[in-house]
Amino acid sequence: MALLAEPTTVFAARRDRARELGARFEFAQEPLRLYLALVDAHERAFERAISDQPKVDDLADYLVRVALPGVMEAAVSAGPERLREAVLSRFDEGDLEGIVESWLGGEEADGTDTFLARASAAPVLEALPETASALRSAETDDGHCPRCGGLPQLAVFGETGEALLTSPRKLVCSRCANEWVLSRMTCASCGETSGAKMPILSDVEHFPHLRIDACEICRRYLITVDQRKDPRAVPIVDELAALPLDLVAAERGYTKIVRNLMGF
Repeated sequence: MALLAEPTTVFAARRDRARELGARFEFAQEPLRLYLALVDAHERAFERAISDQPKVDDLADYLVRVALPGVMEAAVSAGPERLREAVLSRFDEGDLEGIVESWLGGEEADGTDTFLARASAAPVLEALPETASALRSAETDDGHCPRCGGLPQLAVFGETGEALLTSPRKLVCSRCANEWVLSRMTCASCGETSGAKMPILSDVEHFPHLRIDACEICRRYLITVDQRKDPRAVPIVDELAALPLDLVAAERGYTKIVRNLMGF
């Protein structure tokens, strides 16, 4: 099994960064408040999954029993009113195991169902790489996670600690948080390699370490987090605070490869 960082360190870093960005950006306070509640639920589910080692065939049932209650509690306590109402409705009337099983199988779902399934599965798939690998239905291309077959949520340039050393561009999976290398000059969605067809959009004044990597061919984009410019950045958290960049991309007709956990 792949080696993992200490969960306490991983989740503490995410928690601290969410608090920092929430204090810095007023527009990000609401989604980051929900994310902070989710981090606590994710940490518990991550540690429980490592202990329990659920079987792949029982994964949907396990997620509903072990991870989903914490996600629903977080959504009700810290989410916006619309999400709270939708979550309570699913609890009363929804087929929760079916919702999770459909998402694990790659089926499309509405926003609430996707949120519940993804937020429940993410810490467990991150904790159990071999379980995540069992979800991959076929060989993947460069635009899909080589572990679970998921789509990339964001790209990241890591902090190398050496001024003259260039770090590789890595994509971060939206399902299991696995990272894999993709050439800098390749669209993460369609594989386009012409730099002239891949504009970069940024707001250096407000987000010096974030940018949009877009593609004129497929009209898709993702957020890139450059930890060389801000070593404190925690990519999956900083991407949640990039909403102004998402709005710029939308205004120009681009669609994110996959929406983040907060739905944008």
